[in-house]
Amino acid sequence: MMTTARKPNVIFILGQPGSGKGTQSSNVVQHFKFAHLSAGDLLRDEMKNETSDHRDIIKKNIDAGTIVPVEITCELLKRRMDEICAKGTWNFLIDGFPRNWNNVHGWETAMTDSVNLAFVLYLDAPEELCIERCLLRTDGSGRTDDNLDCLKKRIVTFTNDTIPIINYYMEKGVVKKVDASKSAEQVFNDIRTLLVDTLLEQRLEVFSP
Repeated sequence: MMTTARKPNVIFILGQPGSGKGTQSSNVVQHFKFAHLSAGDLLRDEMKNETSDHRDIIKKNIDAGTIVPVEITCELLKRRMDEICAKGTWNFLIDGFPRNWNNVHGWETAMTDSVNLAFVLYLDAPEELCIERCLLRTDGSGRTDDNLDCLKKRIVTFTNDTIPIINYYMEKGVVKKVDASKSAEQVFNDIRTLLVDTLLEQRLEVFSP
């Protein structure tokens, strides 16, 4: 993977279901030179692939609201990053990953030497609001995990597994927290200001033409 000396730049975007990760990732891609990778979307696409060796285990975990083994997720992320880097884009916004300690260890083992983790963007919003947003998007979304029972399982998983990861990155000083309870437009305005300040400081080439 990524055989040149240049390292891709990565921002993790984390938040509970319904915090707006997909919406804000799309906004960032429109205004900055970033490719958006959703770990969840990659897993769902792989689950639909009838020839995939990972199909059954992915489906089992998604249906249960639990976390897919890190080896599978990292494999899919690596594959897609390779494809995008080959086309000349080196900045990545990865949402929904890492989600637990196993994800962190798997990522650090496989990727630390080959990528630059710019920072972690944490979209913070109340649980009740996030549930309401998810239920509103159920119609026509194609998501099989936005029913109330699955949502509650996913939120428990987020609280038990992902919050400690966010705290871990906070201790490392790489978390940027945004209030995601605001309107989508207001949230993106906050993210845009944060991105401009932080990424200019790191001298990353991220602005769209």
